[in-house]
Amino acid sequence: MTSEYNLLLADDHSVVRQGVSLILKYSLPNIKIVQTDTLNGILEKLRNEPFDLLILDINLPGGNNVSMIEKIKSIRPEIKILMFSAFEEDVYAIRYINAGANGYLNKLGNEEEIVEAVGKVLKTGNYISENLKEKLINDLLNKNKSGNPLEKLSNRELEISRLLVSGYGNLEIANHLNIQMSTVSTYKGRIFEKLDVKNVVSLADLFKLYEESV
Repeated sequence: MTSEYNLLLADDHSVVRQGVSLILKYSLPNIKIVQTDTLNGILEKLRNEPFDLLILDINLPGGNNVSMIEKIKSIRPEIKILMFSAFEEDVYAIRYINAGANGYLNKLGNEEEIVEAVGKVLKTGNYISENLKEKLINDLLNKNKSGNPLEKLSNRELEISRLLVSGYGNLEIANHLNIQMSTVSTYKGRIFEKLDVKNVVSLADLFKLYEESV
């Protein structure tokens, strides 16, 4: 890359931001990196300055679901977004890419993968890992009959499932997501039915099997 690029790096852990910044500046010296740790910080910086790429942690204060993409794109429709998370790629990557992200990078990847992902999004506009490519091909060949039952859940159902597994009660979930308790109960029943579980303990066991980070 010969052009100069502006990157916005959003993660709520300072050590992660500093580490990623050092890796990228060493390998891609023609980039400027601005850091923030909340969704509101992202939106404020986007209103004041254009960026070529946003490296976005999924679990960010002020926003922890796919609706973040829409809010970001409403301010800077042209910005490229690379999701950055330790959450299981098989479960989350396609959801965020379908919502408008340009790629998904696992935090457990090595330095070379970080540099490759950022470089590819800046150059070509998209990035998916070799593991995800293989999964997409396998899903296509097997008519999308994946062995991961969590993929049966909608984005909202997955979000509520994660809160249930994390110990949230129905009222806490309703307040957290600004929805009615009856709506939470409806989603909870639907989740249990789709995954064929009877209680939150069984749901948590299922997440332990199919999701590395909850």
